[in-house]
Parts: sequence; C-alpha cells; structure tokens
Amino acid sequence: MTGSTEDYAPHPHIGGRAAALRALAAWRRSAPGAPRVVLLTGSSGSGRSHLLTGFLMLCDPEYRKRLPLDAMDPSTVPPELPAPAVPAPEGLTAAQVLWLLADHYDLNATSTEDVYVELAALDEPVTVVVPDVDRAGPVRAAGEPARLAREVLVPLAATGTVRLLAEVPRPLAVELAGILAAGTVQVIDLDEPEWADSEGMVRHAHAALNPEFGAPELPFTVDPAARLALGAAIGRRAGSSPLVVQLAVNCLLMAPDGFDPAEERYLPASVGEALDLHAERLGADPRTLRLLLTPLALAEADGIPVHLWARLVNAVAGQDMSAAFVDGMLLVGPFVQPEELHAGAPEGEQDAEGPGNEQGGGGRTLLRLLHPALGDEIRAGLPSVAAAQSRIAMALLEAVPEQDWSKADPYVRDHIAGHTLEAGLLPQLLTDPGLFVHADPVPLRTAVEAVPAEVLGAPARTYLRTAPLMTRTQAPVTLRAALLETAFVEDGLPEYAQAIHQRLDLPLPWQTLWSLPVPGVSAVTVGSLPHTDGPATPVAVLVVPAGTPGARPVGEPGEGSGSAVLVHGLVQAGHLGDIEPAQILLPSEDERAAAPLGLSRGADYLRVWERASQEMVAALISDTAFTAADLSPDGILLLATERGAKALRIRGAGAGLAS
Repeated sequence: MTGSTEDYAPHPHIGGRAAALRALAAWRRSAPGAPRVVLLTGSSGSGRSHLLTGFLMLCDPEYRKRLPLDAMDPSTVPPELPAPAVPAPEGLTAAQVLWLLADHYDLNATSTEDVYVELAALDEPVTVVVPDVDRAGPVRAAGEPARLAREVLVPLAATGTVRLLAEVPRPLAVELAGILAAGTVQVIDLDEPEWADSEGMVRHAHAALNPEFGAPELPFTVDPAARLALGAAIGRRAGSSPLVVQLAVNCLLMAPDGFDPAEERYLPASVGEALDLHAERLGADPRTLRLLLTPLALAEADGIPVHLWARLVNAVAGQDMSAAFVDGMLLVGPFVQPEELHAGAPEGEQDAEGPGNEQGGGGRTLLRLLHPALGDEIRAGLPSVAAAQSRIAMALLEAVPEQDWSKADPYVRDHIAGHTLEAGLLPQLLTDPGLFVHADPVPLRTAVEAVPAEVLGAPARTYLRTAPLMTRTQAPVTLRAALLETAFVEDGLPEYAQAIHQRLDLPLPWQTLWSLPVPGVSAVTVGSLPHTDGPATPVAVLVVPAGTPGARPVGEPGEGSGSAVLVHGLVQAGHLGDIEPAQILLPSEDERAAAPLGLSRGADYLRVWERASQEMVAALISDTAFTAADLSPDGILLLATERGAKALRIRGAGAGLAS
C-alpha cells in the first residue's frame, strides 16, 4: 500500500504515510472497530517519531489551522477535538512521565496507584500520546524505556477510560502486544509492507536534493532529470528507512567530488552501509570512521563536549588518533549534529554555585549523533561495549582537574556515572563524597539505582536513600552537601561527613555533632548538668518509649507511664548514664528570648533564624516527619524524627537544608 494517492495532497510535514495516518485518524475518532490502544513501531530510523509529530500537528486545534486540510485525504485527517495529553518521556524516569500525566489532568493522586484509579474514575475518556519511549531515562544503560513500558504503558492500556497511542521500539511493541488483552491493541510497524511508503522515500530524497530547500548547487541537484533519477535510486535503495535516505543525501552533499550518480553501489541500503560507503568513497578506513563516532555512540544526555571528543577517541582506540582528525569533520560530518550552548543556556542541570559552573556557559559546543540508530549500529560493531566504556570512563576521570569535582567539566561531573554503569565499574566510583555532592543527582541517582543493592558500599547506600530528597527539592550544591553530611553521620560514616567539611570548601550552615538511632522519640529538650568542680555539661534530654536501653523511666515505680528519659551529651556524643532528670537545668524563658537565634517548626520543616535581622540562617527538611525540636541558647539544634535524634551546631548566616 502506498503512502499517498494522486487525488490528494500529502501531509506537508510527513510527505506520505497515508496508510498509517488513516489508521491513526480512525483511532483518534474512535471509529467502529478501531482499537483503544495503538503501538507505533518500526526499526530505529523508520520515521516513527517523524510520523507521530505530523499526526500530532493534526490533533492540535491551533496548529491544524496552518495545514491544507481541505486538500488532504479526509480519511487521514482526524476530527477537531481537544488536544491529547502528550507526556514527553525524553530524559525522564517512568515515574516522572506518570506524574506529568497526573499534572495534566489535575488528578488528586498521592501515589502512582492513585493516578490510575483517578483516571479510571473520570467521567469522559481521555486521549494520551506517549512519543519517544526509546529516549526515556536520564541514563542510557539504566533500562528506563522498558520500565516505562511495563510500569506505565501497560497500566494505562488496561485503564478503560484511556485511549493510548505510544511510539515504542519493536521489542517493546512485541512484548506489550503479548501482554495486553486481545482486540484492544493495534501494532503499526512501519517496516511492514502494509505500512510501507516507497513513494514517500523517493519524495523525501527529491526534496533533500533540491536547491530550493537548501541543497547546494551541484550537477545532480540543479538538473531536474538527474535529481529525479538520483532521488528515485536513493529511495529505492533505502527501502523503508527515511534515515537511510537522509544519510545518503548528507554524504553526497557534504562530499560530492568524484560521485557518479549512475553508480548505485555508493548508495546505502542500511545505516551501516551509509557509514562504510562514505568512508570508502573518501579513501578512509571505515573502522576509523566508526572509532571517531564511538564516543558519541556511548554518550549520555545531549552529547559529548567537543573539547573532550579527541581525548575520548584516543582512549577508545588505545592510540593517538590525531591524524584522523585532520579531515575528521569531512568524514564524520554527515553523521553528527553540533549544538552550541549559549550563555544562560546551561548544559543539563547546572549548579548555580561552585567554580565548575563556569564551564557550562557560552561558547560551549556539544557533539552528538544525528540519530540514535547510528549509535545502535556503532555499538553493535564493538567487540565489547563494557571495555570501550571502561576506557572512556578512565579518560573522563583523568580529565577532572586535581580530582576536584567542583572543577570538573559539567559533562564529566554529571555523566561519568552513566559510563561507569555500562562499564560495570560504578560501585568503585561511589566512594567520593565530592562526586555525590557536585554531580547532578538525577542521572547519578538513576545510575546508582540500576546497580544491585548488594553490590553497593555503605557510602553509596547513604547516597541512595538521600537522593530522593535532593531531587525533590532540586537541591543546589550546598544543600546537597548538607543533606549528605547529616546522612553520613546518621549512617555511622563520620569520616565521610568530615570529608565534606574539610575537602569540599563549602559554606555548610551547620555541622552534625551526633545522631542516635533510637525510635519513638516524642519530645526533646536542651539543658545542662551542673558540676560542683567545673562547668556544667550541655545535655540533650530525649523522651523515649519505656524499655529503651539506657533510659530512666518517668514517674514512680509501678505507675507505668509508658515513657522514659534518655540523657545524652549535647555537644559530645555519648550516653551520660542514669541521670535523675531533676538534676538537669533547663534554659529559662529569658535566656531563650535573649539567644541570638530563634526556631520555628512546621510538619515537615524546621527553620532557624537570626532574631536581630529576622533572616533565616538554616532550613531543614526531612524525608521522615519531625517529632520534636529544641534550640540551645548557643545555637545547637536538637531534633528528632521517626529515624531517631540528632544534634546540629548552627554555623550562622547562609541558608541550607538537611534531613
């Protein structure tokens, strides 16, 4: 079946694909017999994203006004309806995609299960389109596309009020079609003859070769007959892949010298052939081209900073590849896409503080592959992806100045975890508190979560339990350091907390003095224990459940109040023994009122502020509820959560957060 008919104008963005558009339009209008769920798939480079983008233009009430709807085949044009929800998953976790959907419909949900319950309870069916499932996740090797399919798409498809269209890789389409109820799902595979669009491939090639659309003036582009013949040959060789058409044209236009349009042997039939034929035509070894592109095929996020490219190529090759870079851009040009980052448009999640942020500003260029299918092809040809990633990871580590993560290039700092994950080396990296503090917590957390828990060391486990609070609050560097400093003390890793203070040179608003993992603390009070032969000892008085080891029962024997008192050093960690509570002196109201710092408390936050200026000095949040808090006149904060009690010495001005 062809992609268009002679009687109607094709979709101006797609240029064909009429059969697929008819099926999508029938789904959109809920035509009799149309499935409730459609999975759009095909090989990487088959044009599924391009098709979905064109279809969404028809579904947008405003954008469709710009399209020649009257000239198009009516069966390919969906009715005018409210725009569907389109939670774009690129770079996001499965949970983030689901919450985008919850926000779109303003659902009253507090858990992922609630989202599906709320959707099912809606009065009217809703339409959801999920594009680019293959690009989900902040870390490529963490398997987020499969998680999104299984944990979000399957429950959505099982929800009767949801009409779902998802663009997924073929293996996931096969898996989902096998899970979902028979009769509810249709799979549109653009590589299958039913949905193929040979006319569209030729039309694509003609347009790409036409100087009116930006092609350079060459003998085979300015001559209409030559252009027509070459476009037909390119489309014929490319089969069902618009990407192969694009790559073929890119190669010819970038290096036209010596090309004979009559020789179809230089026209590729696959992504791999596009690479190899281009190299051969330029007199280069195809292996050299693939080596130059390997760091980009293994890259995270939006690509490799161009100043790191040569370093990483040398690392993968195991030798100096300087000679290959002499004409390197002519060789790799058809397959790469540079992106300039301007001042004020930082790469990824840049920190607002710290010297490393200087490298994220203007004048920075990222280099990435033109299409993910190129990465698939290059990775498939590597003897060992893990070995290549190991070499890249080592090169990135060597690029950290003085092994100071605050000075690291943003790409190195934020994405080395993704490379070491695929290399199988991530657990060895997770011992440096500097990396924990300075790396973007979203990709780092995702990478760490992909490692089996039994393989992680204690510092990594502390990071993993703290990371949700960091990502939830979008914590900047100092906040991340404060969260981790306290968490390390809580988890019995004081040397890591000390390293944050001593090595990172960050203005933390406090120092965690100690943490006591005692459950059930219901009240806390600061006080002092007087001595006849010296100064009083500052103490922390904790009200704990009766029977807590080391605690003194409250009340007379036999009364059974259910509570006890535990007396702990306020400054120096340690249980002070069986102290009679009556011996402890509590600060008077006048002493508290005269103290330079004040304390205010909410359900899930604590704030310390300077009385004189009324400025906040520190703010604390927690992933577990605060149960009690007190502040000594000299600025030691005593607090309790469901996890236990701890004491923090407030260090003066400079807002921060901790748990």
